[in-house]
Amino acid sequence: MKTNLSSQITLNNVSPKYYKPENAFERSALTRFEKIPTDIYESVEEGSKLIAEDIAQIIRLRQREGRFCILALAGGTSPRNVYSELVRLHQEEGLSFRNVIVFNLYEYYPLTADAINSNLNSLKEMLLDHVDIDKQNIFSPDGTIPKETIIEYCRLYEQRIESFGGIDIALLGIGRVGNIAFNEPGSRLNSGTRLILLDIDSRNDAAKTFGSIENTPVSSITMGVSTILGAKKIYLMAWGENKAKMIKECVEGFVTDTIPASYLQTHNNAHIAIDLSAATNLTRIQRPWLVTSCEWNDKLIRSAIVWLCSVVKKPILKLTNKDYNENGLSELLALFGSAYNVNIKIFNDLQHTITGWPGGKPNADDTYRPERAKPFPKRIIIFSPHPDDDVISMGGTLRRLVEQKHEVHVAYQTSGNIAVGDEEVIRFLHFINGFNQLFDNAGNSVINEKYKEIRTYLKDKKEGDMDSPDILTLKGLIRRGEARIASTYNNIPLNRVHFLDLPFYETGKIQKNPLSEVDVEIILNLIREIKPHQIFVAGDLADPHGTHRVCLDAVLAAIDIEKTESVKWLKDCRIWMYRGAWAEWEIENIEMAVPISPEELRAKRNSILKHQSQMESAPFLGNDERLFWQRSEDRNRATAAIYDDLGLASYEAMEAFVEYIPL
Repeated sequence: MKTNLSSQITLNNVSPKYYKPENAFERSALTRFEKIPTDIYESVEEGSKLIAEDIAQIIRLRQREGRFCILALAGGTSPRNVYSELVRLHQEEGLSFRNVIVFNLYEYYPLTADAINSNLNSLKEMLLDHVDIDKQNIFSPDGTIPKETIIEYCRLYEQRIESFGGIDIALLGIGRVGNIAFNEPGSRLNSGTRLILLDIDSRNDAAKTFGSIENTPVSSITMGVSTILGAKKIYLMAWGENKAKMIKECVEGFVTDTIPASYLQTHNNAHIAIDLSAATNLTRIQRPWLVTSCEWNDKLIRSAIVWLCSVVKKPILKLTNKDYNENGLSELLALFGSAYNVNIKIFNDLQHTITGWPGGKPNADDTYRPERAKPFPKRIIIFSPHPDDDVISMGGTLRRLVEQKHEVHVAYQTSGNIAVGDEEVIRFLHFINGFNQLFDNAGNSVINEKYKEIRTYLKDKKEGDMDSPDILTLKGLIRRGEARIASTYNNIPLNRVHFLDLPFYETGKIQKNPLSEVDVEIILNLIREIKPHQIFVAGDLADPHGTHRVCLDAVLAAIDIEKTESVKWLKDCRIWMYRGAWAEWEIENIEMAVPISPEELRAKRNSILKHQSQMESAPFLGNDERLFWQRSEDRNRATAAIYDDLGLASYEAMEAFVEYIPL
């Protein structure tokens, strides 16, 4: 069973020419905008393996020299695969860590003496407990020390690093705000080990470890920028689309304290290791025509023209030969003969993505339509990771599919129970208690006892306490009720509303279990039962909470299993990926754009508002002050505005989709 197929999705088939130059001359041309040596790998596993091998080589070199090898190590997810490979090298190839000294790059502060969520514990679980390192050779900031001793403690930590001759290799990730270790924006180039207040984005990331933002420490003792830059060699790793923006700033931007990772530009032996997803925004991947001659395909041409329109502030059909020549796109003129020929091709390509018939228009020529006309009507499954993603992400398209008489099923993959505030439970408990007092004259002792038990639990609940199974069940019921109301509002019969409650989600914590065969089996049973002609699935590859990504992998794994069975219905099924409240597909990748009228946009808003528990009091709104319906409308209007700026039809709003072709 393949449970990581989402990591193999490549929206643009990037030619190896752009990330695997054949010689130093080609590399110099491709990387002219890059200020740090940057290696792009096709997968996380490939990059991690090479880094681990380099670390192992230096460990062995120091062993032959009779010296210690000093490593500064980060926690988090970025180095996980490196640590796994190092453990394998130890267990299978005899790599010894007896001469290795490890300095933990940071530790959360304050921590209790029995805290299990420390960064040091994370390092132990991933690496240190599985190799033969001497426990006396592991050094870490202490998150439990008194505040008045921190300054002296940090000075001694620096002194200890110096006593071993400095760091051989620092292994870093990059944070959402461009931080290395916990050197947040504003950190100075000469900063040493110190206590630092965490940025809200950094705390949101750490909340996955601590269960909630309320339980996450507000500060950290971190190794300073100057200390890190003192390492003889530095690796910064970044995997995934959500790292792409910061990697661009770090590698191609100016050295600035607003992006502390950019300080690595001042180091003479720093290396960036990223996968293709994290490299998305680098010039040689996103705008290769600015650094080399291109291997042109339809998507790259579309990307170039959309970019050119934004640069010269013109719609497509007004672009001239001069515009192309002055902006590095003369190759396209040589390829097509004139600006007009390129313009009309791309204009028509984009025009053909627009359709008011997302399920296909019956009795119509579908040669240039994104969806086929037959069969009609279609059986459709819309997979929704949480019980509101369907309406947030594609509420307008959903309503149109129903109105156009397709058999629409909505499958809610998780209960969404941890995203319900305690006050919502209390509100429903008040209703249940009042209902019983009004209509249950005999008095239901079971309900009364359960009411008292839950009220007492919530009253005594302390920060960091997990919800009881009963409370999680109630929170799940609240979200089910909201989803049913929204589905009924959209005229979807309740027998076509499916609550899958995938087990991986049911931990009661932000941190979920890995995807399992049981999760995939639930998806597989549903698609085998319905045999859909269309599947819509969340394609949030940079999902900040991770659940969307796991839910996508569950569907793709089920499709992959069914594909191997050579079933006929799957050959006639198209899979469309939508995006959630966080981001929209880039214009060059959009393959179906569904216009939404002002009335339909209002109906979509009403659908989202049916999910009352996810309004102002939802725990995971993040630091974006807009509510989900506002984010959704802003995103849909922005997509329509892009089409309008390019000279295509002007709509109130648009929802966009990308087709997934099973691998």
